[in-house]
Amino acid sequence: VRLVESGGGLVQPGGSLRLSCAASGFTFSNAAMSWVRQAPGKGLEWVSTIYTGAGWTNYADSVKGRFTISRDNAKNTLYLQMNNLKPDDTAVYYCRYGDTRGQGTQVTVAS
Repeated sequence: VRLVESGGGLVQPGGSLRLSCAASGFTFSNAAMSWVRQAPGKGLEWVSTIYTGAGWTNYADSVKGRFTISRDNAKNTLYLQMNNLKPDDTAVYYCRYGDTRGQGTQVTVAS
């Protein structure tokens, strides 16, 4: 299993970013996939999950209405569209399959 995140960066409050996670080594289309994040000095926080089939999704209350998780099974890629970003969204973002995470991508929200 290999997960490689990208798309992080520095953005001003209210801005947007789109994270990507390239997956390999397993049948991506059959996998429930998640995004989790870790802010400085804090533990790991679940952000969102997308399931297979109809693509049912679920979000943490802290990001609901601002973040959108999606997947492209043809490209074995998971996405996280993040809008109206806030300083509290600053964290390293990881995609997760089961107990496996990638190396993460840093998102910093600051003016």
